[in-house]
This record gives sequence, structure tokens and C-alpha cells, in this order.
Amino acid sequence: MKFHLKKEDFVLVRKGKDKGKKGRILAIFPEKATALVEGINFVKRHTKPKRVDRQGGILQKEMPIAISNLAYFCLKCQEGAKLGRRYLEDGTKVRFCKKCGEIVK
Repeated sequence: MKFHLKKEDFVLVRKGKDKGKKGRILAIFPEKATALVEGINFVKRHTKPKRVDRQGGILQKEMPIAISNLAYFCLKCQEGAKLGRRYLEDGTKVRFCKKCGEIVK
């Protein structure tokens, strides 16, 4: 599967309990169509102490969120935007923000 978002893109959450929050994509899981976003979708994990060095308790960790609930956040426009693709004069294919025309890395 191919997606319009890539690793290291800055995204805006459109739906869910973290609606309106922004973060950077840390990893994408194409087989489940989800992405791990920094600082988004925290869950509490209850763990038992297993070894002498590992302490039990309640840990907070980030869980993947569906890519369909994310939108690219353009830093120039300061809002969520769609991405388009175009070819430059030298033949390289680039992504760009459809609202302001800014080229995305």
C-alpha cells in the first residue's frame, strides 16, 4: 500500500480523542494502514515486575493511529492541507502543499 504521508512528516490529527493535536510521524505500518505519531494516542499499560532490574507499574506509551485520521500539517500555512505531486524542470518528482504551493521534502 502507498500513502500520501511519509516518515518525518508533521501531521494534524483530524479524528479521535487527540483531535487537533500535532506531531511528527515516527513510523508507518503499511500492513495495518497505521502510523506512530510522536506525542499522540497515549495508552496506559499495566506491567508486572518480571526480573530484579525491571520494575512493575503503569507505563504510558504511544500506539499507532489510523492514517485516514491524519492530515499533513503545512508549517507555512499553519493548517492541515492536502498534498499534490508535480515534476520539476529537471524531472524530479516532488510533493507540494495544495493550499500554498510550498514544496515538501
